[in-house]
Order: sequence, then structure tokens, then C-alpha cells
Amino acid sequence: MEWTELENKVVVITGGAAGIGLAVAKGFVEVGAKVMIADFSEEAGQTAAQEASNGGPGEARFSRCDVTSKADVDQMIQATIDAWGSVDALVNNAGINVPRLLVDPEGKEELTEDIWDKVFAVNVKGQFLCAQAAARVMLKQDNGGVLINMSSESGLEGSEGQSVYAATKAANQNVTRSWAKELGTQGVRVIGVAPGIMETTGMRSEAYEQSLAYTRGISVDELRSKYGSTSSIPLGRSGKLSEVADLVVFLASKRASYLHGTTVNISGGKSRG
Repeated sequence: MEWTELENKVVVITGGAAGIGLAVAKGFVEVGAKVMIADFSEEAGQTAAQEASNGGPGEARFSRCDVTSKADVDQMIQATIDAWGSVDALVNNAGINVPRLLVDPEGKEELTEDIWDKVFAVNVKGQFLCAQAAARVMLKQDNGGVLINMSSESGLEGSEGQSVYAATKAANQNVTRSWAKELGTQGVRVIGVAPGIMETTGMRSEAYEQSLAYTRGISVDELRSKYGSTSSIPLGRSGKLSEVADLVVFLASKRASYLHGTTVNISGGKSRG
């Protein structure tokens, strides 16, 4: 028997088609879990499900889902139940970041109401809709379940141009504590995970890099040179996606049965500031 005892457990992972989400999906498949990858991208999601399924005794499937849509979320949860009969864990991983300045005298990259609403819709409303839909199922199950909200260790620093992202990540950590107080007595654990500086995933678009570099007053080349900097990390290196996956798998298991209502930083010893 696997140490995690997650064989045949059913796990939903939002934003699971790439990056941390895909790494987490692979981690659960490796220990024999059944994984529903929920993502906005049909093509990437189908590819991710096949890739994850090839990595262990578990199984991965894909359900297209816009986490800002209640109808999509409800459909995705129902697809999971139809496939495997339960939802034992939810990893609320879907998130976006749109770098913008609060005030831009040049008028190029200024934060707008539409961008504020978009980032909050995905990062905060999306976590709410998915947590609510999954919790409705978990509360009816004898074994309860686990909600894991992905946050960000570095996101709370509010670096130049990332105020809206920082605000959403602070919200993620606060709802983790709030939902934990509500659901803990009913057999549902709620935990946050806050990754720090991680290895490059290839998810950064050229447009994103240009916007981020502009808001920080540096060139794209300077920005890229800083990606690999580990001077602020006591362990002296960036984190691996697989290390985040290992933590999430552990937190979803009974081995972490007394971890509840807290956010675990996985940042190589780096703290804010």
C-alpha cells in the first residue's frame, strides 16, 4: 500500500493543464489517485490528461471548465462524480496575473476596472465557486474531503505592477482560514499552499514579460536575467514543480490529518521582504 493511502481517491485540479497544476496531477496519478484536470484550454487539457495518465497507476481525465462560470464548475464536478462517484480532494490552482501600474503617466500599462475584475474573477471567485461545489459533495460523504487553495508566498509583497495579483493572493489565504473554521467540524479540511520562486514553466508569454518589465522599469532582457536569481533564497535555488506536487499530495493524504486552516509556504526559506 502506498504511504499516502490515496489509491483510487478522486482529486479535482483546476488549472491543471500546465505548470504547477500539471505537476500536481502527475503527483496524484503516481500514487494511484483518479484525477480530473479542469482547465479552460481544451487542447492543452486533453494533452495534459494523457501525459499525466502515462505517469503512474492512477488515471487522469479532462473536463473543460471556466472557473468563473458557476454552470461550468457545476458541470465539471458532476462529470467527476459521473466518472468516479465522489470528490475526495480539490486543488484550487487556477489563477492569472496581469501586470499593471496603479497610475501610468505614459498611459501604456495602467490598471483598469476590467483587468481588476478579470483577475479577481479567476483568482478569487473561481476558488469560491469550485470550493463551494466540491464542498457540497464532500459534506455528504462519510470520509469528508480536503480543499487545497493555491496562493503565493511572493505574491503578498505587492511588487511593482502586481497589486491586483497580490490582493487576490491575500484573499486566497484569508478564505482558507475562514472556510477551515466553517467546514472543519464537518469533516472537511481546508489548507493553503504558497509556492515561492519556482523553476520556469514556459507559461510566461512574450506579452506578459513585456508588461511586467515595463511596470518594473527594466528591459525584457533584464527581467529574464532575474528569473534565475536565487540570491534571496536561503537554499540557494529555485523550487521544482515536483516539490510543490509532493507537498500537495501529502496534504491531501491522511498523513496530514491535523493540518487545517493554515497556509504552508514552500519557498526554500525565503520570506516576504
